[in-house]
Amino acid sequence: MSDSAAPTVVVVGSVNMDLVTTTASRPQPGETVRGVAFATIPGGKGANQAIAAARAGARVRFIGAVGSDAFGTTLRANLDQSGVDTSLLRTVEGPSGIATIVVDAAGENSIIVVTGANGRLTELTAEDRAAIAEADVLLCQLEIPLDAVAEAARYAHESGTLVALNPSPVAPLPAALWADVDLAIVNSLEAEHYSTQLAEVPHVVRTLGADGAVYQGEGEFAVAGEDVDVVDTTGAGDAFAGTLVATWGLGPRVALGRANLAGAVATTHRGATQPS
Repeated sequence: MSDSAAPTVVVVGSVNMDLVTTTASRPQPGETVRGVAFATIPGGKGANQAIAAARAGARVRFIGAVGSDAFGTTLRANLDQSGVDTSLLRTVEGPSGIATIVVDAAGENSIIVVTGANGRLTELTAEDRAAIAEADVLLCQLEIPLDAVAEAARYAHESGTLVALNPSPVAPLPAALWADVDLAIVNSLEAEHYSTQLAEVPHVVRTLGADGAVYQGEGEFAVAGEDVDVVDTTGAGDAFAGTLVATWGLGPRVALGRANLAGAVATTHRGATQPS
């Protein structure tokens, strides 16, 4: 475990390039519509959360995989420029993960995710395990193969590293994985889906969107939502999760307050990653 004033967070997760097209209305089957704007924006839940943790003051190491394509180069550079240590980020032959997103004038979207290199992260190296053992917090999500998530959580638990899991997207999870989780970060839908398993987790944080968040564990309390001008909610939950684990050592109440503010600020700009 780190004894530095700045906590060390290891994130094991996904990194994608989001291909975002804005249109007046999303096309129906067989229909062609004109786009209003297009942007390539670095994303992926793992990368988003790692960047948020780094901006909240943690020392962050990222374990994941990008492809050998141009997106891979850009995604790695974005993490580097955001203060995330990418020495454990693999480059594998083939395409990086991408998400094709169509957003209409009402802010509704349709998303197609192609796993790409993220699907190649199936096991940890000795260097990965050493980093996890030395960290204060391990943070995982479910956009990479479950075997890698379970292995990382198991090793962190055995090493005394706090295990934080954002179980998104929802998927069946083995009981052995839940047994290794110290902190679960869920939205309302995830909380309902995993209600039985969450009852056994020491600390549970449930996000409520504009209404704030609720903590259950050593007591129970809520933090109110922030009043901001919302532009795009993409990545707000990731900003919350990354900030939460980066500040967890200050206590749940302080951490929730800071995470809640970070999630709100993330909604005031377009794209998943908050600008520097």
